Amino acid sequence: MTIKEYDVIVIGAGGAGLICAEEAGKRGRKTLLLDHADKVGKKILISGGGRCNFTNKDATAERYLCANKHFVKSALSQFTAQDFISRVEQAGIAYHEKKLGQLFCDGSAKQIVDMLLEGIQKAAVKLKLNTEILNVEKEEDTFIVETSQGTFSSQSLVVATGGLSIPKLGATHFGHKLAQKFGLSLTQMAPALVPFTLNPKDLEIYSALSGTSIDALVRCGKTSFRENILLTHRGISGPAILQISSYWKPGEDIQISLLPDINWLDYLKQQRQENPKQELKTILGLHFSKNFVQQLIDAELILNKKAADLSNKDIQNLAQVFTDFTLKPHGTEGYRKAEVTLGGVDTSQLNARTLECKDVSGLHFIGEVVDVTGWLGGYNFQWAWSSGYAAGQVV
Repeated sequence: MTIKEYDVIVIGAGGAGLICAEEAGKRGRKTLLLDHADKVGKKILISGGGRCNFTNKDATAERYLCANKHFVKSALSQFTAQDFISRVEQAGIAYHEKKLGQLFCDGSAKQIVDMLLEGIQKAAVKLKLNTEILNVEKEEDTFIVETSQGTFSSQSLVVATGGLSIPKLGATHFGHKLAQKFGLSLTQMAPALVPFTLNPKDLEIYSALSGTSIDALVRCGKTSFRENILLTHRGISGPAILQISSYWKPGEDIQISLLPDINWLDYLKQQRQENPKQELKTILGLHFSKNFVQQLIDAELILNKKAADLSNKDIQNLAQVFTDFTLKPHGTEGYRKAEVTLGGVDTSQLNARTLECKDVSGLHFIGEVVDVTGWLGGYNFQWAWSSGYAAGQVV
């Protein structure tokens, strides 16, 4: 059996794997990048509606979920959001800030993939696609990787195979199983940045409002996010819901405050005084769609009266509906619709600076396969770039 020798083998040609392979190649390391897919960066290509939310200017450690809250700090400091922005600018890719520090390409996500591909080409990285990994072993200081396209060896092996989200793009358990094979443990995994489904009773009320988007503050426990929520034919989504889903556990309630800039108690009392003859649905129709208000009335969540007929108790109840609406999600849309995976390879077994396994020298885990989950808005791509870069400096 012929074994082709490399210094570094990277499994997974997503964001983390591409950056890592480029960095290793730039250091003169003979590098092989493998992927079972037919093209690189599939998740990059579909992200941000095809425009790729490639980083966030506010990518700090506090905006990541990890069993060890300090773990992400080293990699994020080695390769910052500004470092990636500089690469984007050098590549001549026009971009804009949408909101909350989120940066998107003006054109297409393909520009980011092309930039990364050009990087590995310049660094003389060998790329093999449509390559199934059949077996991985370690013999003394050498990793032996058997694939559908031959057998390869290396001193360093980097696993950048991603999580379980969006299986139609080829997401699998491969990286997690490989970690377990080498004695690493996994934290509990779940879909994250994912829409909620509703129980049949709630769905009956809200599915008719599919497509309705409302500015809201959404809370779960001590965590809250202020962005839009979106009612769908299957449940509830939108940026605020995707954000809170990473913190929600089955059986828990979420609290929703609609249009949180309005003090509903004061506002409704003011309307009673200034517009006594107006019906409540007319007053609320100034802030919500008529459809939404009518559905709340039909579901008897609010009672339509003239403002003058609203008692203080009525106003308190209405204010409660808009400022502290409690909802118990039935579940989530699962990995099919999740943007990322919560949990993964336990970071207590990895070196935070190099992403190398403490007990298996030469073996590194980077990107989404690791127990690091960022907020919505470019944070997960920044973790891919940062962790890939950090490993690429040492492999």
